[in-house]
Amino acid sequence: MRHNALRATALVVGLSILLIILGWVCGGITGIKLGIVIVALVNGLIYLFGDTMALRAMHARPVSEIEQPELYRIVRELATEARQPMPRLYLSPTKAPNAFTTGWNRRRAALCCTTGLLSLLNERELRGVIAHELTHLRKGDTIVGTVAAMLALSITSLTALSLLLPLADSDDEDGHDLLQGLLFLVVGPIAAAVIRAAVGRAQEYAADEAAARLTGDPIGLANALHRIEVVSRVHPLPVHRGLLTSAHLMVAHPFAGQREGRIFAVHPPTRERIRRLHALAQRWNCE
Repeated sequence: MRHNALRATALVVGLSILLIILGWVCGGITGIKLGIVIVALVNGLIYLFGDTMALRAMHARPVSEIEQPELYRIVRELATEARQPMPRLYLSPTKAPNAFTTGWNRRRAALCCTTGLLSLLNERELRGVIAHELTHLRKGDTIVGTVAAMLALSITSLTALSLLLPLADSDDEDGHDLLQGLLFLVVGPIAAAVIRAAVGRAQEYAADEAAARLTGDPIGLANALHRIEVVSRVHPLPVHRGLLTSAHLMVAHPFAGQREGRIFAVHPPTRERIRRLHALAQRWNCE
């Protein structure tokens, strides 16, 4: 967990220094001052809203044990088995099947499932997904993932500058949309690069294996990943900045088959994840 906290700090410090240097190159002393103001603003937003940004983007709301007794039971059992605090539970009203965790530490963490996930998976499969997300919390992956999401969102928000630029017809929404799209072609890959620098496929493979060990059932998670992949092609998440920059927090890439979300895809191929889980099950059966 400490390793991920250091990675998150290094990411923030590195980008802050780069922004200040760019300010100096572009505007001298005035540029440095502007860069410091922007750095302070972004870092403040990360601290204040970073752990809730993905929840807001998914329109998630907290749920009580009365509303979701089975979900509470599964999470409580797995958290107890893993010897970690039980996270706050949220529900996102979307058909896209997925789950994610967010938060600065295990005691302030939140775990969110979509209604599509709960209606799609059986208990065996859901336990695999929950165990995967609890593993990310235990390892501190959510810290660096949350920081990367906020930094990427800050970068992609630069597309809003199109609204400040004068067009031939100030009421021409199509013109502003086109300009925003062109700006996204520039800043989108930069935001994706920030996410790729923070998180990687190794984290997902490690979380899959740790989840399988926690539940003792690699096939349950493998089946869940397969079903999520298939249904996500029918019910993908809508493509917008808040969700694109939070995609790496999900248990599986939520934009399966969508070209716009491809540059933000940092998850390993689902087929490879499933193959590794089946191989793990075969090894355990041989022991």
